[in-house]
Amino acid sequence: MSNPTFDNIRIVLVNTSHPGNIGGAARALKNMGLSRLYLVAPKEFPADKAVWRAAGAQDVLENAVVVDTLDEAIGDCGLVVGTSARGRRIPWPIVNPRECGERTWFEAQQHDVAVIFGREDRGLTNDELHKCNYHVHIPSNEEYSSLNLAAAVQVIAYEIRMACLAEEEGKLPKFEDWDMPPAKRDAQERYFEHLQETLEELGFLEPGNPRQTMTRLRRLYNRVRLDQMELSILRGVLTATQNFIFHTRKKLTEAEANKPSAE
Repeated sequence: MSNPTFDNIRIVLVNTSHPGNIGGAARALKNMGLSRLYLVAPKEFPADKAVWRAAGAQDVLENAVVVDTLDEAIGDCGLVVGTSARGRRIPWPIVNPRECGERTWFEAQQHDVAVIFGREDRGLTNDELHKCNYHVHIPSNEEYSSLNLAAAVQVIAYEIRMACLAEEEGKLPKFEDWDMPPAKRDAQERYFEHLQETLEELGFLEPGNPRQTMTRLRRLYNRVRLDQMELSILRGVLTATQNFIFHTRKKLTEAEANKPSAE
């Protein structure tokens, strides 16, 4: 009988070009006891090539969730990990496949977890990676580092299963417990929108042009891993700040209107 924790783990494929890779990923999931596959705007699906490559994992394909945007795929997750094959201009907290499997398994016992894989030719965009708590890098041969999408999924799925087995043997590393569940991804996205809006009203950010400031703030909050209560408090602070700005501007406008004319 499979462990129910597997049901809280989803593998997300973004804009997959080749349906055969979707089938290969489905097979990789089923091999390791996983079953939840999310497809973000795939180029071709359903497709016979996907069924052929799935080789007995057609049930994973049939139950795959197809969505239009990445936010739809990860919005209700408490932990999101994105695969990245290269260094970025602004570094992000990074884990190796073993650490990814261990943390994914540990947190999946408490909430939904998503591991995201990008396009075959260029992976995930910076904006997509900025939605992740961690990045995972598979340390392949530098002289031939290109890894097939389904093979990459197999590596991570294997590490998740090894974490499951490690827990059964009492060997899974311990991670911090917390008094409140982590904020879900969709709630965090609303907070970042609220934060940028407030900083623009304060004049701290140029409207519509946050440059790298919001990216670095995202990295900061992702590193901290806000819980639901903390996020609610911060939303309250932003609302109070906006109210203060509104009333201050209103008073200044009224004072200017009531100012005696210099006749």
